[in-house]
Amino acid sequence: MEKRAFIAVGLSIAVFYLFSMLFGPDKQKLEPTAPKSAASVANISAAKSQIPELVTQQSLQSPSANIPQKDISVETDLYTAVFSSRGASLKSMTLKNYREENTAAAKKVTLGSDADPNVFSFSTRATGLNLPDSTQFMSDSDRLTIDKNGSRQLTFNYISGQGFTVRKIYTFTSGEYGIKLETQVFNNSAAPLVGAIQHVMTYPAEPKEKNNRYDTAGSYLFSDNTLQSNKIKDVAAAAKRYDKTIQWSGFADKYFLNAIMSENNSIASVELKKNSAGFFESIVSSPQFTINPGQSVTVANRLFVGPKDIDILKGQGNSLVQSLDLGWFTVIAKPLLYSLKFFYRYVGNYGIAIIIITIILKAFFFPLTHKSYKSMKGMQKIQPEMAKLREKYKDDRDAMNKAVMELYREHKVNPMGGCLPMIVQIPVFFALYKSLMFSIELRHAPFFFWVTDLADKDPYYVTPVIMGITMFFQQKMTPSQMDPMQQKMMMALPVVFTFMFLSFPSGLVLYWLVNNVLTIGQQMYINKLVKD
Repeated sequence: MEKRAFIAVGLSIAVFYLFSMLFGPDKQKLEPTAPKSAASVANISAAKSQIPELVTQQSLQSPSANIPQKDISVETDLYTAVFSSRGASLKSMTLKNYREENTAAAKKVTLGSDADPNVFSFSTRATGLNLPDSTQFMSDSDRLTIDKNGSRQLTFNYISGQGFTVRKIYTFTSGEYGIKLETQVFNNSAAPLVGAIQHVMTYPAEPKEKNNRYDTAGSYLFSDNTLQSNKIKDVAAAAKRYDKTIQWSGFADKYFLNAIMSENNSIASVELKKNSAGFFESIVSSPQFTINPGQSVTVANRLFVGPKDIDILKGQGNSLVQSLDLGWFTVIAKPLLYSLKFFYRYVGNYGIAIIIITIILKAFFFPLTHKSYKSMKGMQKIQPEMAKLREKYKDDRDAMNKAVMELYREHKVNPMGGCLPMIVQIPVFFALYKSLMFSIELRHAPFFFWVTDLADKDPYYVTPVIMGITMFFQQKMTPSQMDPMQQKMMMALPVVFTFMFLSFPSGLVLYWLVNNVLTIGQQMYINKLVKD
C-alpha cells in the first residue's frame, strides 16, 4: 500500500495497519470464514489478512511491479529448476536422470524451456483483480538447495497499490517430482474483493525437434473421470472449456508431463486456446472467492514436472497415471507394464524382461493356439473332399452346405476353430504393443551388443531382418485353406512386415521376433502330433 494512503486515514487506523504489515501471518492452519461460498467448499481457506512478514517497510511504499525481473535456482537430487519473478513462474526444469539422446555427452532433458517466452509455466493471473501474468513478484531467496530427505520452501510476494497482496509458496521435497503450491491473496483494502486465481501454462504449437517423442504431444487433462486430449489444431478456431470434476491439467509428450493438480476441488475450470503468440495455452482457474476486508484466501494445488513413469505417476494420486494413455486395451496394458518392471528388478535388463513376458504369454495361450493350429490342420486334410463336394453340388447351394456340414461333423473339425482362439489373443497383443511403445522405461535402455536403446530402431536393421525370416518360415509351416494365389499373396507379408519394422523400436521387434520363434517351435510340435 502506498505511503500517501496511510496519511489519508486516521492515526489509530494507521497504527493498526502498520502493526499488521510488520508482522507476518500466523503459520498455523488458516481458519475459514463464516460464509459458505463456492470457494469455501474447495481447498480455498480464508483467514485474517496480514501482509507477509518478508515485505520490508521500504517495499510497502511502492507496488512490487517496479522490481527488476530475476531468476531463482532450485536444486534437488532429481532436477535443477529455474523460477522467474515474472508471474512467480517456472522457467525451466532440467531432469538429472534423463538425457535427450542416448550418449553420455548428450544434454539433459529440460522441460518448460520451450513455452511462450512471455508466459512461463504456472504464471499467475487473477480475475477480478489487477494481476496480469507479467506481474513481478519478490522472492525470499536467490537459490535453494534441497538436501537429501529434506524439504524447503520458495516464497514469492506481490504487493499491489490497490489494497491486496499475493503470496505464492512452492514446497520442494527431496526424491519427489511433485511440488506443492499455495497461492494466498490478502485483502488489505476497505472493500470486499471478488475474483479467482488462474495459473497459466503454455506449450509450442509445433515442437522444435521432430522425433517420435513428440508424436503424441499436446494438452491432456482428466475431467469427469475421462482423459481429454487436444492438439493445438483442436483449439485453433475456438477455445475449449472444461469444468466438470477436474483432477489435473497439463501438457505432455510421449515420455514427459507438466501438470497442475487439484487439491480438494481447487480447480473449477480449464480453458484451452491458441494465444496471440501462436502458443498452446491452458488457463487453470480456481473457484470464485470473496475476500472481506482484513481477510485472505489460500488456493492449494500440486504440480508435477517429470517423467511418465507408471510408478511415479501413480504415486502422485489424482488419477495422474491416466496421462499414460495406452489405448483401448489400457486395462490389459498397464498390468503388462507392471510385469515388465517386475521382471526388470530381478534380471536388470528390459530386453530379457520382454523375452520372459513373451514366453509367459505364449505358454498362457498355448491351449488356445494348439486348438487353433489343430483345427487348421484338420481343415487342410479335408480340402480335397471339400473340392469334390463343391464340384458335385455346384448347382445346388443348399445341398452343398448340408454336405459340407456333414463332412465337418464326420471329421470333427470346426471352420471357426482356427479363428476364435486367435481373436481372443488380439487384445493382449495390442496391449503389449502399446506398453512397449509408450514405456519410458525402455527409453535408452540397452539390450545386448549393438542394441543400446530398446525404444529406438535397430541401427543395423539386424533384428528386423531376422524377424522377417522367422515370419517367412512361420508362414510356410502354417496350415492353409487358401487357394494357391492367396497363399502366394500371404507369403509377401514377411517382406511387408520387415520393411515396416525397420523403423520400429527394437523392443517391439524383439518381442515379435521371440514370438515368431516360439510359434515355429509350437507348430513343429503340433505337426508331430497331428500326422497327415
